[in-house]
Amino acid sequence: MKLLSFEVQGSQRFGAWVEGGVVDLTYRLGDKFPDLLSVLQAGALQEIAVAVEGAKADFSAEQITFLPVIPKPPKIICIGINYEEHRSETEREPTLKPPVFGRFSNSQVGHLGVIALPPESEKLDYEGEIAVIIGKAGRRIPADQVWKHVAGYAPYNDASVRDWQGHTQQWTPGKNFWHTGGFGPWMSTADEFGDDPELHLSTRLNGVEVQRATSRQMIFSIAELITYCSTFTALEPGDVIVTGTPGGVGVRRKPQLFMKHGDVVEVEISEIGVLRNVVEREA
Repeated sequence: MKLLSFEVQGSQRFGAWVEGGVVDLTYRLGDKFPDLLSVLQAGALQEIAVAVEGAKADFSAEQITFLPVIPKPPKIICIGINYEEHRSETEREPTLKPPVFGRFSNSQVGHLGVIALPPESEKLDYEGEIAVIIGKAGRRIPADQVWKHVAGYAPYNDASVRDWQGHTQQWTPGKNFWHTGGFGPWMSTADEFGDDPELHLSTRLNGVEVQRATSRQMIFSIAELITYCSTFTALEPGDVIVTGTPGGVGVRRKPQLFMKHGDVVEVEISEIGVLRNVVEREA
């Protein structure tokens, strides 16, 4: 299934993407599950699958506003320097454990939404990534059990305000400007892939490919990341682990390439779909 969060006439809802558009699951099941987060918290993906089977679309893509897949995740855990090409271009030494930082939910924007270019910076950079959405709570999850805890996967653009990211050794400010992180268009559920899938990731800026990699090229695998993160914090349904960006980021290009007003940035996971956002200068 492809599950998403969206808005219609000011009402926030969740649904399933099917041929022709969106099945409105809030309309069908809202008395039980008001949003996608509540579905994950109840462990009810199978019940949702039954409701979706054979259902016709209630809305076309043009009739809805896409929201971040999980608009307010309990936690957004981001991983840095997780592809060798990116580590090499940053000239950082290898680490024995993954660098970890956090994002806030209000830094996110949905598919087709506007990524905000803040007036404080001209160095807004793209970072195409694979997001893992947690579906089952766990602490100290062993590597051979991690796949039971994954609800699904989605494209993510961990766009970064590079000068603010570089103020100190801690990256939080540059990673949390309002509406800089794209998340969507939907989550493809893990049952579509089986355990340890190879996912193919690419990023395009104004139609030109700037990044390409697969999940097999990660320094720390998805399984290792779940084990590691679940050791220092209890993972909850709806948590999002953003697994790192490959090489090709704009700040490391010569000349540097940053996103500007009017640009269109796309992050594609070929097995899932395309996250597309336009960049606009924040007033």
